[in-house]
Amino acid sequence: MTREYVNSVCATLPGAEHSDPWGGGHDAWKVGGKMFACVGTAGDGVSVKTADIETAQMLIDAGVGAKAPYFHRSWVRLPWSADPEEIQHRLLSSYDIIRSTLTKKVQATLPPRG
Repeated sequence: MTREYVNSVCATLPGAEHSDPWGGGHDAWKVGGKMFACVGTAGDGVSVKTADIETAQMLIDAGVGAKAPYFHRSWVRLPWSADPEEIQHRLLSSYDIIRSTLTKKVQATLPPRG
């Protein structure tokens, strides 16, 4: 998979916004101002939020991902060599997790995810 693939998936999500908050070529995707996916300048994979630390550790132990540098332990970095369906699933899950933490008022402004 590639940065372009991640960006194409994220761009389809309701209310998703792209930014480069630290400069230098990051692709950070946010919903309601909260990040749900990030491709760093190293360009070696995508970091996503998981439901909890245990889920992240399970993915790391299974060899699906690695600890996402600079992020909370509930985040994992999926390498480009990961299964495309796994990457898409984790991007959508991360989006849903972050979206669910938004205030009800902000959530009400977002269209449903198809």
